Amino acid sequence: MSRTLRQGVVAFIFVSFVALLLWGVYVAFIKAPETCSDAKQNQNEEGIDCGGICTAACIEEVVGKDLQIQEVTFVLGGANTYDILGRFLNPNSAVGASEFQYTFELHDANNQVLATRSGKNYALPQETKDIIELNIETGGMPVKATLTVNDVVWEKASGYREKPAVNIYQKRYSSMTSGFGFSKASGLLSNESPYDFRSIDVGVILRDASGRLLALNKTRQNNIKAGESRDFDLVWPLPFPGVVEQVDMEV
Repeated sequence: MSRTLRQGVVAFIFVSFVALLLWGVYVAFIKAPETCSDAKQNQNEEGIDCGGICTAACIEEVVGKDLQIQEVTFVLGGANTYDILGRFLNPNSAVGASEFQYTFELHDANNQVLATRSGKNYALPQETKDIIELNIETGGMPVKATLTVNDVVWEKASGYREKPAVNIYQKRYSSMTSGFGFSKASGLLSNESPYDFRSIDVGVILRDASGRLLALNKTRQNNIKAGESRDFDLVWPLPFPGVVEQVDMEV
C-alpha cells in the first residue's frame, strides 16, 4: 500500500471516529429525548404522540362531503303560523353526520326575516331525509323559506350496511265527515329491527298531482320495542287548498 493511500485511510478513520464521538456527545448531552409529548412522530408512534409506545390513541379526523339541500318549502299551517319542509341528501357512502345544527328562516318580500326555527338532527350514509317543523309563528306574510346546516359532526359508519328496518304499512289518508277535523292520515308503524327505540318520529307529507306541497304533519311515538307494531293517526283540524294525490309517510 502506498504512503498516500495509508494516509488517506488513517485520515478517514480519524474523521469517522471524531464524528461518532461528536454524535455520541450530542445524543447523550444535547439532543432532547424522544417522548410522547414532543409534537413529533418518532419512536414507534403511529401518529404524532399517539399509538405505538404512546398510550394515547390516534384519533382520525373524519371529513365528509357537504349535506346537499334538495328542497325547502312552506305551507300555511294555521292562523299566522306556517309549516316548513326541508329535504337533504347525505352523499357520503361510508360517513354519517352523527349530529348537525339546522336553521329554517321565513322571509318576506323585502327579504326581511320574519321567523326562525332551529334544531339538531343526524344523517345516515347516503340517506335522503326530511325535516318538518310545524306551527312557526310570523308577524307577516312570508314569500320564501331558507335552510342552513352548520356544525356537522362527521363519523365513519364502520360496518354499516343499511338503516334499521322501521317501516310504515297500511298508509291511509281521508277527509273527515264527522268529529273534529278536516282530514286525517293513519298508518301502522312497525319496528322490524332487533333494537328498541326511545322515540321514533313519523312525518306525513301531502302533495297534489304535480308534486306541489299541500300540508305537513308529524307525530312522535315513544318507547318502541323491537318487533313492536303500533297504529297512529294524524289530524289536520283546518282545511287547506288543493286535492291530495300523493301521501308520503317517512320514519
